[in-house]
Amino acid sequence: MGARTGSQFLDGLRKTRREIWVDGEKIADVTAHPKLRGGAESLAAHFDRQHAWADECLFTHPDSGQPTSVSHMIPRSHDELRHRHAGLVRLSEGSMGIMGRTPDYMNMKFAAFASAPGVWAGADGRNAQGAKNLVAFQRRLAEQDLSLTHTIIQPTTDKRTDAKLLGNKVTVRKVGQTADGIIVRGGRVLATLAPYADEQTVYPGQPIPAGASEYAVSFAIPLDTPGLKFLCRDSAAAPGADPFDRPLSSRFDEQDAFCIFDDVLVPWDRVFIDGDVEIYNSMRQTGFTINMTTQSTVRALTKLEFAYGLATRMAELIGDHAPATMEMLGELACYVRMTANALELSLEQAAPREDGVWFPRGAPLEPLRAMLPVWMPRVAEIITLIGSHNLLTTPSRAQFDDPGLRPLIDEMLGGADGAAADDRAAVFRLAWDFVGSALAGRGFLYERFYLTSAARNKQMLHQRFFDRTRSQALVDDMLSRAR
Repeated sequence: MGARTGSQFLDGLRKTRREIWVDGEKIADVTAHPKLRGGAESLAAHFDRQHAWADECLFTHPDSGQPTSVSHMIPRSHDELRHRHAGLVRLSEGSMGIMGRTPDYMNMKFAAFASAPGVWAGADGRNAQGAKNLVAFQRRLAEQDLSLTHTIIQPTTDKRTDAKLLGNKVTVRKVGQTADGIIVRGGRVLATLAPYADEQTVYPGQPIPAGASEYAVSFAIPLDTPGLKFLCRDSAAAPGADPFDRPLSSRFDEQDAFCIFDDVLVPWDRVFIDGDVEIYNSMRQTGFTINMTTQSTVRALTKLEFAYGLATRMAELIGDHAPATMEMLGELACYVRMTANALELSLEQAAPREDGVWFPRGAPLEPLRAMLPVWMPRVAEIITLIGSHNLLTTPSRAQFDDPGLRPLIDEMLGGADGAAADDRAAVFRLAWDFVGSALAGRGFLYERFYLTSAARNKQMLHQRFFDRTRSQALVDDMLSRAR
């Protein structure tokens, strides 16, 4: 089939009866419920966007010959890598970078996974069937253009014991098997996009200790698999709101869910890893982390550019040219330029793996894993400071439509240089939805932790990933001069 359209995506959601709970209600049709419909329609627009920007967002799959989303691509040249990057940029613009788990995120991961079947099989080929299952799944993912959700983190129940894992009866683990497959039980977080996914995936995220074989499981199953349940967080979707009043919340609540596996049977042909801790802990060798970081940074750059444009428009509408405001806008411009430079350098320094698969260079993007969680909250603070009380003096669509109020609003709530009142209100309502709404609060939490915390990423960069050769040589050189 190749790249799906939005209507095909929505039809797929309607045909399955997954167990999705939102605000205490079990949702029968996620495409029609007021708290989920906006997100479903935005995801449908994401699929349609692939066709609207086909030259950038699609490629001809070498196996199927079908036009396929570039996010499924396993690049074999620098040109293909550039093509994929251009497509990712276009896709991120569909939600201004606000939806962080659009399907291209997971597609990029599984393309990297499938590019390295030898890692899944193990050095001695002991998990050859699991590797075969993984490659077959990724091909079906690309050919049917499925939407995936995932859960890679165990829920926090007691930080004094959670990290020990062994004996933990909460996190996902294998509890048995039958002739048909393995049985898994437990809970995981955080299944973002769960109401809008076709399949649930479980794959290695954090390393696990030796001996924890029952936790070393990886698989993919349809969302309507018996025993699979999703408890969504409170909705931030502003059901029924006019898009003028809530331009982001009415569209881009991608939802997050606690995923429960209540003795779920995973068929053998859906199992990628079954109890092999060594293989489970070797997944960085597939290159999935650089694919994940690339997609996430492209998405973040779009969001930063959107925020910079929004903040600039706000200042213009109220005639704010104060030095402090210009400095804050310049700060946003710095974030945009540094992120764009890192992405370009990562692409420019891309290189093929020994098997001919191309990856962007990871080093230029590693600092952004630590700094984006710091910059994004600062972005929200800057927009709040520029907006000030103006964020709260924004007439609604209904007030504009009232014949008695409209003349007064036009007279008293216009903007600088003759800007119309409804233009001013539209911008400041957009800004409030970006920094002050329930969706904004979720976005704040998401940006702080979606690739783990800034503190953890700084620690890992220093302890594991940073090449200190030259820095240490410079210190040694200077010390030698003093002797």
